[in-house]
This record gives sequence, structure tokens and C-alpha cells, in this order.
Amino acid sequence: MTTDPEGLFALEEPAPDPAPERPRAGSPLAARMRPRTLDEVVGQAHLLAPGAPLRRLVEGGAAASVLLYGPPGTGKTTIARLLSQVGSRHFVALSALSSGVKELREVIADARRRRDHHEQQTVLFIDEVHRFSKTQQDALLGAVEDRLVLLVAATTENPSFSVVAPLLSRSLVLQLESLSSDDVRALLRRAVADPRGLAGAVTLAEEGEDALVRLAGGDARRALTALEAAADGVAGTGGDVIDLPAVERAITEATVRYDRQGDQHYDVISAFIKSIRGSDPDAALHYLARMLVAGEDPRFVARRLMVHASEDVGLADPTALPAAVAAAQVVQLVGLPEARIALAQVTVHLATAPKSNAVITAIDAAMADVRAGAAGAVPPHLRDGHYAGAQALGSAVGYRYPHDVPEGVVTQQYPPDGLVGRDYYAPTTHGAERTLAERLPKLRRAVRGG
Repeated sequence: MTTDPEGLFALEEPAPDPAPERPRAGSPLAARMRPRTLDEVVGQAHLLAPGAPLRRLVEGGAAASVLLYGPPGTGKTTIARLLSQVGSRHFVALSALSSGVKELREVIADARRRRDHHEQQTVLFIDEVHRFSKTQQDALLGAVEDRLVLLVAATTENPSFSVVAPLLSRSLVLQLESLSSDDVRALLRRAVADPRGLAGAVTLAEEGEDALVRLAGGDARRALTALEAAADGVAGTGGDVIDLPAVERAITEATVRYDRQGDQHYDVISAFIKSIRGSDPDAALHYLARMLVAGEDPRFVARRLMVHASEDVGLADPTALPAAVAAAQVVQLVGLPEARIALAQVTVHLATAPKSNAVITAIDAAMADVRAGAAGAVPPHLRDGHYAGAQALGSAVGYRYPHDVPEGVVTQQYPPDGLVGRDYYAPTTHGAERTLAERLPKLRRAVRGG
């Protein structure tokens, strides 16, 4: 028994690490096909090319903590394990879902003993580090700063928003990308032929391969899981060819990768709105479908459409906002699945409508002036005159009622003195706003007496 440096409790000295455990024959295909060397990793060429940062870390044995940021199934856990194989490093894996400060402290204490008694460095892999609280992340700082542990943290969310700044500054951030279609094909073909995988027991037909590539969505784990399910289905019927029907029987519907609390949530809704703004109804419908299939709250989609109707269409199509409000009412009163039709209708409506941001530009400019102090006194003739003594104070005295003249417009000062002549609304010539662009200068001249 040895006492830890703080003298808080006694723990046994750690034994040397056993040889890395290889996945058993009955393990999932994705586990059996996990790359054993850097050269077996598929994709991530920007990080694994000669001289690239990740290759230097693995091959050079550099001691730098790393934040791996990317979608699921892109190799974050695999890369962490490869980093642990450099030299005689000890590998510890924790999940932010099931670990807390207590477990972190135990790992750090064990890492200190390994360093002091065995001169062995510990690689600490934390999956979904964005789910750690600030307190949990702060508990890592000292160990990372002293390189007591080589931290390899994985996250599907942008670490700039989900990882505390001190930990972020002490780590090398590497962004992983979804696998390309060619990457997924190479992975599937290797799994079919490799003795660790299906060992040539099945043949992957072209249309079956195409379907698996589509289902994968750039996720290696999903591709291999779907392949294994299809292979099991074929074997159960005595066949040996994975064709399109075999894939369809095994996988009834592609699981859409979309984390409602993470980056995918914000990325997809951003792409949805930008596609509408860019007048591409087909792309907008694609992103709408992704959200609905993934179980996004349709009320959230409806709210975004109402905002977009005013922000990016505005008075270029005065029917846009009523249409968006109507779709929101359908969502509220009818619900899914029928409400998808109304959401699709207003999506197409807004995407194909003429666009103008003149309304949001106008209100933002007016608010900027108010915040800057341009909020003078209301002209006396515009003040409320419906109370005793108002006239004696000059309130409402001299106000001209526009309906008293045939034109319905009178020359009269409406803004405070300091804002006379200040224009906020600048209509475009798009859609219905063209008429306003022609009419507004005449109105301003009539009102201002110009």
C-alpha cells in the first residue's frame, strides 16, 4: 500500500497495463472493425495526412491534450485509443453521462501514482465532454496543466460554446468531418472481406451498398451496424447476397442524425432559414423533412417561419406573415402528422416569395437611435388630450385630424424635434413593396411639407 501525495487515503500501487483487449468474435461488427493502426482509419485526411497534426501526435508521441469535435461515428474514440498506444501509456475511458467529480479525482490520483512509481503517462478519454458541468470541467484543469493526464475529449458540440475557456486554451482542438460516400464504401467493403468482419460470408450488391451509404449519413458506426443487421437477415433466410430488399428488410427507416439539444439542432434550422431566404424551396423542404422525421417540435419550426416571414419577406409579400401565422395555428389545432402539410405549404410560400429585409432594418435603426439617446419629447399637439387640464398644458392643441381632408394626409410634425426628417423605412422594389417604394416619397413630402 502507498499513500497518495495529499495523504488523504491509501491505495494500492497500480499494476502494469495488460495487453490491449481485442474484441471477441461475438462483439458488434463496429467494435470488431475498429482500426488498430492509424493507416486503417477511414476519412479525416485533413488530420491524418503526412505532417498533419493528428498524425504527428500519434506517430511522434507528442504530449498534448486534444479536443476532438465532430459528428457521431467519425472516429473520435478510435483516435483516442490510438493515442494511448504510443509508448506505454495507460488508457482510461469515462463517459460524461455516468461520471462525476469523484470518478475524475480517482483517475487523477491513479495517474499520479502511475507517473511517480511507473513513469507511465495516463490517457484520459472523456466521451461527450460537453455534458460535464463547469465544476467537472474545472476539476480537470490542474491535471491537464501539469500533463498528469493526456486528455482526449470528444464532443459533438462546438467546444467554443460547450467547454470552459481555461480547458479549451490548454487543448488542441481538432475538428473531424463526416465520412464521404467513398469513405463509407471503403469501410463497408473492408468489413465484408476482413476476417475480423464478415470474412467474405456475404456479397454486397451494388444497390445494397448504395442504400447502406445513404443510410449511414457519413457515420461509420451506423454504416457497420446496418451492414451487420442486413447480413444477419440474409443469413437467416439462407442467402448470401445483401441487395436492396435485404437492406430494406433490416432497416425500416433511416435514423436521422439530429440532436435537438446540440449543434445539429442549430445547424439544420439555420440551413432551413437560409434556404428560404435564398429562394430555394427544394433545399428548404429537405431541411424541414429532416427536422420532422427526427422529432423536432413543430411549434419551434412554426415560430421560426413566423419570424422569417417578417424578417426576410416583409412587405414584399404582405400575405407571408398571415400564411405563417395560419400554419402555426394548424400546428396548434391539428398537430402532426397533418400539420406537416401546412408547414410545407408556408415553407414553399416563403421560399418563392419576393424578399425584403426593409422592415427589420427599419426597426433596428429606430431602436439604435433610441438607445443612443435620440428620444426627444413628444410634440405637444400629439400628446394625449383626454383628461381634465390637458388643454391648459398645451396637450393635443393644434392637432390636425387627417380624415378631415379629402386626401387623408396633412402636413404635420410627428417625430420629436431631433428626429425630423430621419428616414428609417426604405422599401425595396421587390414584389408588392415596389408600390410602396413609389408611394412613400410622396407621402413624406405631403407630411413634411417638402
